[in-house]
Amino acid sequence: MPRRTPRNLLDRLRTPGRFPGFLKAASVCALIAALLSPLAQGTATAATASNDYCGGQCSDILPAGENGNATLAQILLNQAFGVEPAHAEDQLGPYANLATGASTLTDAKINTFFNDASFGVASDQVASTESPSGRTDVTIVRDKATGVPHITGTTRYGTEYGAGYAAAEDRLWLMDVFRHVGRGQLTTFAGGVAANQGLEQEFYRNAPYSEAELQSQIDNAVANNGARGQQALADANAYLAGINAYIDASDSGRYFPGEYVLTGHKDSITNAGTIDHFKITDLVALASVIGTLFGSGGGGEVNNAVSLLAAQEKYGVTEGTKVWESFRERNDAEAVLTVHNGESFPYGTKPTTAQGEALPDAGSVTTEPLVYDATGTGADQSADAASAAATATALSSAKRGMSNALVVSGKYTASGHPIAVFGPQTGYFAPQLLMLQEIQGPGISARGASFAGLSMYVELGRGQDYSWSATTSGQDIIDSYAVELCTDDYHYLFHGTCTAMDEIEQKNSWKPTTADGTAAGSYTMRVWKTKYGPVEYRATVGGKKVAYTTLRSSYMHEADSIIGFQMLNDPDYVKSPGTFQTAAQHINFTFNWFYADSQHTAYYNSGNNPVRASGVDPEFPVWGQAAYEWQNWDPTTNTSDYTPASAHPNSIDQDYYISWNNKQALNYTTASWGDGSVHRGNLLDDRVKKLVAAGGVTRSALVKAMSDASLTDLRAEDVLPDLLKVVNSSTVTDTTAAAAVTKLQTWLTAGGKRTETSAGSKTYANSDAIRILDAWWPLLVKAEFQPGLGDSLYTAFTNNLYIDETPSAAHGPTGSHAGSSFQYGWWSYVDKDIRSVLGQTVSGPLAEQYCGGGSLSACRDILISTLKTAAGTTAATVYPGDSLCSAGDQWCADSIVQRTLGGIKHYNISWQNRPTFQQVVEYTSHR
Repeated sequence: MPRRTPRNLLDRLRTPGRFPGFLKAASVCALIAALLSPLAQGTATAATASNDYCGGQCSDILPAGENGNATLAQILLNQAFGVEPAHAEDQLGPYANLATGASTLTDAKINTFFNDASFGVASDQVASTESPSGRTDVTIVRDKATGVPHITGTTRYGTEYGAGYAAAEDRLWLMDVFRHVGRGQLTTFAGGVAANQGLEQEFYRNAPYSEAELQSQIDNAVANNGARGQQALADANAYLAGINAYIDASDSGRYFPGEYVLTGHKDSITNAGTIDHFKITDLVALASVIGTLFGSGGGGEVNNAVSLLAAQEKYGVTEGTKVWESFRERNDAEAVLTVHNGESFPYGTKPTTAQGEALPDAGSVTTEPLVYDATGTGADQSADAASAAATATALSSAKRGMSNALVVSGKYTASGHPIAVFGPQTGYFAPQLLMLQEIQGPGISARGASFAGLSMYVELGRGQDYSWSATTSGQDIIDSYAVELCTDDYHYLFHGTCTAMDEIEQKNSWKPTTADGTAAGSYTMRVWKTKYGPVEYRATVGGKKVAYTTLRSSYMHEADSIIGFQMLNDPDYVKSPGTFQTAAQHINFTFNWFYADSQHTAYYNSGNNPVRASGVDPEFPVWGQAAYEWQNWDPTTNTSDYTPASAHPNSIDQDYYISWNNKQALNYTTASWGDGSVHRGNLLDDRVKKLVAAGGVTRSALVKAMSDASLTDLRAEDVLPDLLKVVNSSTVTDTTAAAAVTKLQTWLTAGGKRTETSAGSKTYANSDAIRILDAWWPLLVKAEFQPGLGDSLYTAFTNNLYIDETPSAAHGPTGSHAGSSFQYGWWSYVDKDIRSVLGQTVSGPLAEQYCGGGSLSACRDILISTLKTAAGTTAATVYPGDSLCSAGDQWCADSIVQRTLGGIKHYNISWQNRPTFQQVVEYTSHR
């Protein structure tokens, strides 16, 4: 039989019944036989861990399940009958059930909703034991409850070999997808539909690396880190050997992931075709994707400049600048802070007099094309096209919501030991981007989550007597430079010399398929690269033609962070808050890191923060000239001076820490708009602050606080009360508006949450009030601000910051069904403006008043008018439906979907705004 041609994974594998023709003749018996074909594994007894100081009080969860690989037969059974492979979604139910179970939670019930994250596996809980490739220096034990691999090695090489083998067992297809995404080659690998094209294009402009550049990153990371660098290289090679051993074993045993058949890489009958071995540069390609998703704060300087110019056009230069600064809120006095003890960490602050700014001429900015020479439609003609596009959106937008953390010092807990509930909100996918594992071997002792393909070390989790986690911090490590063009559009002045840009190309092509409507086609991605980074925009500045480039401090340094993760896994290195902070300093991605052991808590903000030239305002593009470069910047290595560790927000044993992608500390400016008076971080801060004030905090109490915040509508809790004060400043005589006010007030009294009437009901309590607010918010924001700002400036500001990010808001930055909500929105602007209208004290108010021009009665008229419109808007209009939900199904519109990146589907769950991977820890002792 001829080998099948590649087709789009994000289409073909999601539509039930759309299988290759030859499979329709296969018998059920044959499918079941194939399902059972993987090698049987015997059971053995695991030794009880003696290096675990958590006392049974460490827990974690990672939906949907550990098993992210499925054979072809398993995929077909899942698509046709909903049959799930073992451990594919067994963590989804407990995760989902916390939404309704948290109200009665006790410490004893925590592991009803989480996994026991103790080291080792009890002998009666061992599901299987294997020695990969017959090695005697490593075993992989999987537990009955979750199927998580517990890797124990007697040699360092064997330990890492086992980690690679286990990673391939659980995530081989996903790892393969992402090494191709990292090289901009997904369409060639998995088909040319629009969703695949969009995904590879999202990342390629940020990291258009050649193979030589990928290798040089490894060489430099090894050379610059002494013995640890050499150990990291040895670990990586052992890890790769384990991956490749599994590829070979699964190929000969014919139990490799079924996606390889469905995308034409393997033939299910003849077994023809190959699964390419992994090589060390693949790890850097993977790391570049993860770094771009979660650890690269900054950029946006050109968009900032466009909105500043619009503000100055509207109000004049002086007042327009004040208006812009008030909306930017780069150091808002009312912003919730992670380090809240008053300590200041200046970074990215506004200079007294800006130097070197290169603001574009109005209307001159154009985006640099990425795609050239496109042939074929590349269109997604499948019935599931919207879902495919939503998957790509959710993945590329996951970086915007990595969170959260709640950490309480032992002084305020019932036991006297610190408690932490924390984890990353990395989005929901099938299979999950992260995977769980335990690794025990020489110099490594950890359990937790790692990104698939980068799991040689645990990246977020626990050691023997400490746990750590991270949230995305978003401080600015990316700057935009205006390089003056010379000769033509592809030469620029560098230090006075006309220099040619480097032309970087990636050509992709795909074959026609028989089922998804995609024509054969090809296209080329082309990036023009300068010493100051890739070209992103073109414009004129004072009439001169320029290219705007993007320079990132972690560019060409994605491999460097491996040293920090190696340290975090090393029980002989991390023994205290200080050594934890030192380990985190070796991670050059922009993260907030949190730590807890039995005695202490700690926090550190990581990232290579460049030291900018004096007078440079990081909010705006500057000229590509030596005077405005990062201090001691070397364009050959892309290294410079970085701010010292002491200048990064850091703390030990603060009374408590919270983080939900909010501002880190006083005077520490993130690149994100919206760090103002209302931020979703307030939902955590308000709850944890009350717990700490009362004292006696327990694990279950902190989980409840997290869960309560995860179900709360931020607008309802922190903005709606003042909106209703304006509306009720006089008697509401309109019956429609009055009825809406009553419903909203009833919902507020009940807590302003988006919760089911009962577990599994799939309907919300106070559903009509929720519908009204969902419809009202975009109407009131536009009516409140657009008349005063004018169309151009209002549009420019909405390009800087979306007005809304509700769970069902498909128009928002994360898309629908993504879980993460309420990070981005105009809630702070509305809050400050409405409080100003009410005559309340506002620290850091907007420069102008907008609602009714500051008149209470005029503002009230605007709110009532838009409220009436919202109240009359049908559920079918507010929740228009998609490939998963019928129009008007409010619960479904909010629900979380595990977006398919492979062949297995999972059911959707009720909305919760919480981390994807999450730990609950309270250590009882210390080494």
